[in-house]
Amino acid sequence: MRLRDIVEELGLEVVTGSERLENEVVRGYASDLMSDVLANSQKGDLWVTLQIHLNIVAVANMKELAGIVLINGRRPEKETEERARQENIPILVSKQPAFELIGRLYRFGVSGMSNA
Repeated sequence: MRLRDIVEELGLEVVTGSERLENEVVRGYASDLMSDVLANSQKGDLWVTLQIHLNIVAVANMKELAGIVLINGRRPEKETEERARQENIPILVSKQPAFELIGRLYRFGVSGMSNA
């Protein structure tokens, strides 16, 4: 499933990375701990988090994630947004809390389990 499809279906705001909305989303991953995301996320994951600081861009880039979704209408810090633009990392914003957003992602076909 393409990131663009998720943005359209869930009404997410695209803050950065609009040119990468064709990214394939393999599965979803939700965590607010950088160490957890580094250890357990996989290439192509769509990461759901409330973190807005600069390190989310570094983690997404290192793990080759499809994108980052910020919950509760949270906005990335200015430096985070600037770095995400430089690294071409999609940052999306949802007004929903994590529980609701993840439920909608799951109903739309994004699972937390690999298809392999």
